[in-house]
Amino acid sequence: MGIDHLDDAGVYRLTEDIALVQTTDFFPPIVDDPFSFGQIAAANALSDIYAMGGKPLTVMNLVAFPIKKMDGNILKEILKGGYSKIQESGAIIVGGHSIDDTDIKYGLSVTGTIHPDKILTNANARPGDRLVLTKPLGTGIIGTALKGEMASQEAVKKITQSMTTLNRVACEVMVEVGANACTDITGFGLLGHALEMAMASDVAIAIQSQSVPIFPEAEEYASMGMVPGGTRRNRDFAACKVEILGHVPDIKMDILYDAQTSGGLLISVEGERVQMLLGQLHRRGVKWATIIGEVLEGPRGRIVLQ
Repeated sequence: MGIDHLDDAGVYRLTEDIALVQTTDFFPPIVDDPFSFGQIAAANALSDIYAMGGKPLTVMNLVAFPIKKMDGNILKEILKGGYSKIQESGAIIVGGHSIDDTDIKYGLSVTGTIHPDKILTNANARPGDRLVLTKPLGTGIIGTALKGEMASQEAVKKITQSMTTLNRVACEVMVEVGANACTDITGFGLLGHALEMAMASDVAIAIQSQSVPIFPEAEEYASMGMVPGGTRRNRDFAACKVEILGHVPDIKMDILYDAQTSGGLLISVEGERVQMLLGQLHRRGVKWATIIGEVLEGPRGRIVLQ
């Protein structure tokens, strides 16, 4: 599996029973605390492996840091934060690369393993499936408010806890239950990644906007105009494929398009298995997991929003 369906990671078969899952991701700081930033960046990169149903195995650090202008202890804290999440995932660090740059950037190159017959892609959602989202939306908007010094400490604490939470448990549960398709919600927002799933699976998708879990503060900050550029670009790109039935407030639309960092998994599962999936997710601590919609017969790539 490569770039054909814009999946979260590439997959390369080694044997009949083993395939490699590979991904990479890095970005500048989105919170003030270096340790938390390291955790978020690591969790975000690891998420691509989990979205495919894989298990992280080895990791390489990717670092850009202005070592001549900034305290090296900041870099140490970033790397410690990343290590804490790598260790939690069960993977090991085998190396990496660093450069002296004008801006801080950090992330990972991750290699995982998966059985070739158990790969979850965004291309196998089936009509009748229900859609489950495992984390709330709004990290991009609240992060923008943080940059503008408008975000409350409580809001920052909420999104930091969410972004530093691995999608490991959600991955394990969806594999055990037998989901049909999955993607993680990151830079293209919920509607953008749902569109990718609909296109790859040759289906339409219906989303109940009132069912989508969101951080309450995201609505407040969106109403103040704290909407990141990536979120606006997502809206410009995907709006032509989204059919709105009924009234969905403009602020809610901003959140549905909001560019996420280390967001949750969007899982497509057969209707008769969705309660089993939801129950196990809740029992294992994925408290935000919510049914937000369903998969419909075409036309391909149509998103119906109610």
